[in-house]
Amino acid sequence: MIVLLLGGNGLLGHNVLNQLLQQGHEVHALLRNPAALHFDTFPNQHLLRIFKGSLLADDDLNQAAKGCEAIINCAGVTDMSLLKYSHYLPVNRDLCDRLIELMKHHGINRLVHTSTANTIGYGTPERWADEECAMQSPFAESFYAQSKKEGEEKLQAAAKQHPDWHIIMVNPGFMIGAYDTKPSSGTLLLAGYRKPIMVAPKGGKSFIHVNDAATAIANALTQGRHGERYLLTGENLSLREFYHIQKQQCGYGQYILSVPNWLLAWAGCIGDALRKCGIQTQLSTRNVRQLMVGEYYDNQLARIELEMPATKIEKAIEDFFNWYLATTQDKR
Repeated sequence: MIVLLLGGNGLLGHNVLNQLLQQGHEVHALLRNPAALHFDTFPNQHLLRIFKGSLLADDDLNQAAKGCEAIINCAGVTDMSLLKYSHYLPVNRDLCDRLIELMKHHGINRLVHTSTANTIGYGTPERWADEECAMQSPFAESFYAQSKKEGEEKLQAAAKQHPDWHIIMVNPGFMIGAYDTKPSSGTLLLAGYRKPIMVAPKGGKSFIHVNDAATAIANALTQGRHGERYLLTGENLSLREFYHIQKQQCGYGQYILSVPNWLLAWAGCIGDALRKCGIQTQLSTRNVRQLMVGEYYDNQLARIELEMPATKIEKAIEDFFNWYLATTQDKR
């Protein structure tokens, strides 16, 4: 297929692009900063066309979409320090309206849209959540998750109006791997890397190798059920368990302690006060509460219907550090 890819510069976007080129798709990548794309080692580079522009500009979207048969949207505003809900809406919610109109205008009938696992209720170590679980607090108060949820609702409505289309929504967990350019999720890994003492919150996440998620997304161009959501998640671990695996994988000693919830709550209150003064910080009550819960999900639906692989989390950690350390050495 000829696929329009949005959000190609991010961790997931890089890996989706790699996967699409491996599968032989022609890709139109709309990028605000093409120089930030790391694709030197990707296969079939002759199949990649780069369009410089903004995904919020209709002219740029239309130019990149010409001749395309499908759209994969990996774009998202994830910065947890933003002060206003309105800052998240143009990309996380309103872009979905633009994509629906783009599909109508260009006769495109396939869309794979990336949301987040946080729009689905989290489970427990004993009982994992699936796609049917309703969104829960504290994520129901998260600006990021709320805006992504509204985007999903727009696409679910479009899917009902267009039964002949193929709209798939994917809900990734905590993705780890190579091409983490900011870094994004890698910030959590770097926080504990080779530190003699690591103090970890008591919550947990569903950790997945980003390439597993990318494979499922590429497969979703032709697989999956129209209008459905799919959890792209992996190993359900507490943060303490994750850091234990990381220190073993990377070969260093470390004492891992748990942060009391009351201390996190206190830090969140300080962050709330700073934010009220107009100071951007990721510290806030709504954000730190997310570190206190276990985000445990069941990925069976994606494993079966999107043929999502299940790479061990040790490999994801290895791939992240191999890429990150090589990249930082190159910059020196």
